[in-house]
Amino acid sequence: MKPLSFTTTIGVLKHLKGMHYLEIPKQVVTKIGGIGAKRLLCNVNQQLTYPAGLVALGEGKAYITISTKRMKELGVTKDDEVNVTLTEDVSEYGADMPEELAELLKQDMEGKHRFDVLPPSVKRYVLNYVATVKSQQLRIERAFLLISNLKKIPLGKENFRRMLGKD
Repeated sequence: MKPLSFTTTIGVLKHLKGMHYLEIPKQVVTKIGGIGAKRLLCNVNQQLTYPAGLVALGEGKAYITISTKRMKELGVTKDDEVNVTLTEDVSEYGADMPEELAELLKQDMEGKHRFDVLPPSVKRYVLNYVATVKSQQLRIERAFLLISNLKKIPLGKENFRRMLGKD
């Protein structure tokens, strides 16, 4: 897929507690191949790039969420116009693999097998949950918690609550 660039505005999704989003025009959605066709890298104002996926907005349009933290980094607010470039994400998982989790999976063959058979969206959840803390020790603890719990869950019954040890 060739990079697709366009200008759009930052909106607010009221049904998702005020989550901000970038509207993706119908013609861009069509060029990508539709909702869910590809994982993407979303670049905003040639300053910030992050992994993303399209979510249906209606009338053939889609959206990509943008966090308040990312908006602050960019110096933008609701209703601001931004330049967006979408490229296909060809990484293995659609998110960066934290080195702490990678090391654990090298050492734990059963944990690696269980991780490998998870659906892509659940793998991304694991990667993001581990990566979202700054402390290396906390990343190690989160990786160990998720993989330890994952090994206890029957195959096909994996969910986020169980992986967190809450069920």
